[in-house]
Amino acid sequence: MAPHDPTPPPDASGASGTPGASDASELVDFAVDLTSQEVLRRAQVMAALGPDWDPVEVLLGEEAAYDLLYSGLDAEQQRLYDDLVAAGVLPPRGDGRAAA
Repeated sequence: MAPHDPTPPPDASGASGTPGASDASELVDFAVDLTSQEVLRRAQVMAALGPDWDPVEVLLGEEAAYDLLYSGLDAEQQRLYDDLVAAGVLPPRGDGRAAA
């Protein structure tokens, strides 16, 4: 029976609706090896990124975007930023303050 199908109701004698099954509540060991699917997925991701993808350039671009995002904060925004860093919500940047 497919996993999305409900367990059949017991018949009038109290046995489960599956012939030969002693108890519908018994657990069955079930394992699936997804190794080949994961290798295929990773290969497809790398193919989609293409040969020109440069992870270092991407990370540098993200850092530049964060620097721009947290730049030019007024006093209240800087206070909120500092509170979020202190709470561990945002990682500390540079000297612990948002870029000016």
